[in-house]
Amino acid sequence: MPTRTNKVARAISGGFSALALAAALSAFGTGIAQAQEAAQEAAQEAEQSSIDVLNADIIVTATKKKDVENVQNVPLAITAFNAKSLQALQVRDLQTLTYSAPNVSLDQVGTSRGTANFSIRGLGVNSSIPSIDPTVGVFVDGVYIGVNNGLVFDVFDLGSVEVARGPQGILYGRNTTGGAVLINTGDPTPDMRANFRAFYEGPVDSGRGSGNFAMQGVVSGPLIKDVLNFKVGAYVNKDEGYFKNLYDGRNFGKAETQIVRGALEFLPTDGIRMVAKVEYFNSDGDGPAAQNHGVYKRDTFDFAVDNRGFYRNRTWFATHKTEIDVGTGKITNIFGFRDFDGATGGDIDAKPVFVFHSNTLFKQRQYSDEIRYNNRFGALDFTAGGFWFTQDLRYDELRFFPSFISPLTQIGGGRQDHDVLGLFASGDFAVTDKLTLTAGIRWSRETKDVAVTYIRPRTNCSVVAGTCPTSGTNSLIPNENNGFKDKRSWENWSPKLGFQYKFNSDAQAYGNWTRGFRSGGYNFRITNARAFEAVAATRGLSFDEEQVDSFELGVKYRSPDRKLTLNLAAFRTEVGNMQREVNEGSAAGVAQSIFNTADARIDGIEGEGRYALGKHFLLTANFGYINARYTNVLFDISSDGKVDAADKALALPRTPQWTYGFGVVGDFKLSSGKAIVARANFQHRDRFAYTDNNFGWITASDNLDASLSYKTGGLTFTVYGRNLLDQVQHGGDTQLGTAAQIPVFGGPLSHGVDQPFGQNPKAGTFSPLVRGRVLGIEVNADF
Repeated sequence: MPTRTNKVARAISGGFSALALAAALSAFGTGIAQAQEAAQEAAQEAEQSSIDVLNADIIVTATKKKDVENVQNVPLAITAFNAKSLQALQVRDLQTLTYSAPNVSLDQVGTSRGTANFSIRGLGVNSSIPSIDPTVGVFVDGVYIGVNNGLVFDVFDLGSVEVARGPQGILYGRNTTGGAVLINTGDPTPDMRANFRAFYEGPVDSGRGSGNFAMQGVVSGPLIKDVLNFKVGAYVNKDEGYFKNLYDGRNFGKAETQIVRGALEFLPTDGIRMVAKVEYFNSDGDGPAAQNHGVYKRDTFDFAVDNRGFYRNRTWFATHKTEIDVGTGKITNIFGFRDFDGATGGDIDAKPVFVFHSNTLFKQRQYSDEIRYNNRFGALDFTAGGFWFTQDLRYDELRFFPSFISPLTQIGGGRQDHDVLGLFASGDFAVTDKLTLTAGIRWSRETKDVAVTYIRPRTNCSVVAGTCPTSGTNSLIPNENNGFKDKRSWENWSPKLGFQYKFNSDAQAYGNWTRGFRSGGYNFRITNARAFEAVAATRGLSFDEEQVDSFELGVKYRSPDRKLTLNLAAFRTEVGNMQREVNEGSAAGVAQSIFNTADARIDGIEGEGRYALGKHFLLTANFGYINARYTNVLFDISSDGKVDAADKALALPRTPQWTYGFGVVGDFKLSSGKAIVARANFQHRDRFAYTDNNFGWITASDNLDASLSYKTGGLTFTVYGRNLLDQVQHGGDTQLGTAAQIPVFGGPLSHGVDQPFGQNPKAGTFSPLVRGRVLGIEVNADF
């Protein structure tokens, strides 16, 4: 039998004409046998019930071992979804998965559409400042995404999503102190396949906007059988705007998105596999639908802004993965490139009069490469590797006020060159057939070289273009500098120790201690220069690293008949030198400063499970509990001008005490290849503080989703609803300053409509709305 190596040689000798002919033949089917095989596989998939899909084994890659593993065998708290389960759950974007995992919030920050605001186990970021590193790392096809911007948009053709909870610093490096979200797009297939999907959804409530239409198509198959496979896909979305702006009565929230993706899989020999992927993403539309809680109650969708704002995002993203089998071992190399351009404009005062508007321009370009080696040496399963990452950030922020407040536009921002090097090693040693000990360590060094321009009134300039000053004295404001330049490096060691005890093939207990770090850095949004420099005189121009020590115990169980799956975990997280963005109202709207404010302790428990009730029903449930508190306060976070017991008594932001939910899936076979599938899922999340001073907060939510599908062969027709209880939620709740207290209707604003705690009742808020009730229809076709 000819080897793959010989096939490659023959393909090369045939020249480009043979390649073109092979591609054409593949596109139309390379033979009756292949067509029959594909038809049989499609028929088998059509016969598979949704119960089987959602209750099937999920394979994960989070441990970076030579062989992929069943999620139930991994000694980690991880929730995973494969392509079929994601389709069954009608996943549109990462936010959808917020209601599928305990102690997980995959929201976007409302200020800048598409910017991730992820939080896991109480560790999250409330910021759209691009120089602020996340606590939850996002990896797409194995490539770390260096900034939060441009992450929470439409997704399609996903192979899997894995949400790993708790610090993942050994294998995934810095900025994964809360956890990691691993997104794997679909790989090319060795047989011809195609998928078409379209949906239309929108509000059904009076006083809301209009609908949202999208469609996608994916084709995959062989170009050269057993040697070269391809995949191409495209996605388009046109959203007419869910909300209604009371200022002019027009729809608000319009957006258009286009995605084009291509991939090639090259198999030159039996032991080498290469996969290259490239994606172009483009999206633009309205700015945030911001509600001001000094004017409107937070349990309504009412808002009125005189500035529609805008957002524009363009991304080129490419990856190349090489896997080489070397006997019992494996070498893997993953190279990544991302080029991101984004711009936003928003009505920050969230009022129907011009008080405070803001625009931003952001550019990011990153390169990364990871190489790792896996092998098994007797009882030792060993992984080691190296990581290199570099990115260039450029950021402009422009603030606009009425001329009597600020006659000139306030302009500032920052530039940053960022380099990271890392080395890591991890090993699992099987002491017995039941007991395995784990140890790992990672060394990391990163350097940030910045030039920051304070956001102050100034003549037109651009930090992105390098025309804004970063030194000297501001001629418009006596005795105030324009900005600064600085360079700093951080170096750390992240260790891990753990154990896994397998009672049998169905049950295990595990425990681990892990240390992780969140990067130190610089603030690109300095609006109060004198206050910043007063603190910098003793603390330095940068804020320092945040250290997290996590202790976790867990159990996983799956019954021998595979009907019951149950996972439980308890954890304690010690946070040292916590980085927080302190939001304070000022005459210039909002002053956002970043400091190492406190030490904290977060205790929690969580669980998730599913139970197959007969052949037709699958029950699911999850819960999470968090008890978070400060143990030592280093900085005034209560906004009262002093550090005392009031600071220590505050609630930690982004830490709802309870989250819990349950769901049911019913699958009823009608005849061969035909079935009706019904699904409903309810999820509750407690109210939680949004800002460190607890003036901003997010209300409790009860989210109910449901769908009803009819399957016939490769076709699925679905009617679905999201947020059926029409809960009002917000992407943030930031306090504004004295500029936002200007009366709206000509008289003094004598009271805040819906203000919490001890906040100034006249102060306004910038609180972007999240969509309420949505109903939709979808058709999905697999060929």
